[in-house]
Amino acid sequence: MTLLVLVSFAGLGLIWVGYPLAMAILAALWPAKPGPRDESDRSVSVIVATRDDADAIRARVANLLDCSFPSDRLEVVVALDDARARASSAELGEMDPRVRTCRGDTPGGKAATLNAGVRAAKNDILVFADTAQRFDRDAIAQLVEGLRDPTVGAISGSLQLPTRDGATLADRYWRYERWLRETETRFYSAVGVTGAIYAIRRAQWSPLPPGLILDDVYVPMRLALRGLRVGITERATATDARRFTASQERQRKIRTLTGVIQLCAWLPRVLNPFRNPLWIQFVCHKLLRLLTPYIAVLGAIGVIGKVAELVVARGVSAIEVVSLLVVLGAVLAIRRIRETLKAQLAWGFALQTSVVIATINGVRGRWDVWQSQ
Repeated sequence: MTLLVLVSFAGLGLIWVGYPLAMAILAALWPAKPGPRDESDRSVSVIVATRDDADAIRARVANLLDCSFPSDRLEVVVALDDARARASSAELGEMDPRVRTCRGDTPGGKAATLNAGVRAAKNDILVFADTAQRFDRDAIAQLVEGLRDPTVGAISGSLQLPTRDGATLADRYWRYERWLRETETRFYSAVGVTGAIYAIRRAQWSPLPPGLILDDVYVPMRLALRGLRVGITERATATDARRFTASQERQRKIRTLTGVIQLCAWLPRVLNPFRNPLWIQFVCHKLLRLLTPYIAVLGAIGVIGKVAELVVARGVSAIEVVSLLVVLGAVLAIRRIRETLKAQLAWGFALQTSVVIATINGVRGRWDVWQSQ
């Protein structure tokens, strides 16, 4: 039992502490060197793949047009999901001359909608955005600036989430994830971008396979396989004011984690250390995390078994057991502690069961996970 506990804690420590610490040390000792700057004027097409209603789309377009990037070199392409769009070009009506709409490809879904949006785009830099977030005024300009380094194939901005009273596990996880991505970039390259705010050169775009779940991992990893880096700039900021419940976050994580497994099935070169220059980062950052709930269960079994051994060996009396239960009951009787514990357990359950369901989806090849979103 002791060995099981030690192995479990060592595994979790390697995934969540050891790898990030190693990245931080490497980034400090051997930071990535930028390539020669490209000083040419660039034009931008912002692609918004959406299934939202007309009011939401118009508000998003207004935010994108209210930016510091030169207006004569900017266009916005609104691509409407062919299967689930709640708005039509007619409903959107006349908008700014720099805005065009198109219908996504059949059978619908984000990948098919992005493909149609990119075909409709005219400019040489593609910026990808979702409907719900808002860019700061300099976000597009900063993304373009990041792509002036020819060694960078994709550049991501920073997604800011709303602050709330009592940070949830999801809030803490996102702060941790954002730090780790930035650390990987300082060393060499991240293994993904934030789907709500990233950019690539049009010349390096290839159509996405219909039914793809995670364009924000598939696109940058395909560029990484060509020897290009994936960058992140904190100076390009998107803000998402939405707040999700534990149940909603669980559904979102099911989708994203299923997408990681799908990526391995649809782009198997990422699993080949001789083909993927980011193999170590991809395995440690994306794949080993999928083992977390299984390692945690083994560790819990080991801890319970060890406690049982100590109880039997020590001969704990009934009075000691009752005393312990009374103390625990008194602590849980404090409402604030009880509510905090209940909320954190709900978030922990949501996040870890999402891994299990995503694993089942991957084993079954069930990739249609958008229906529950």
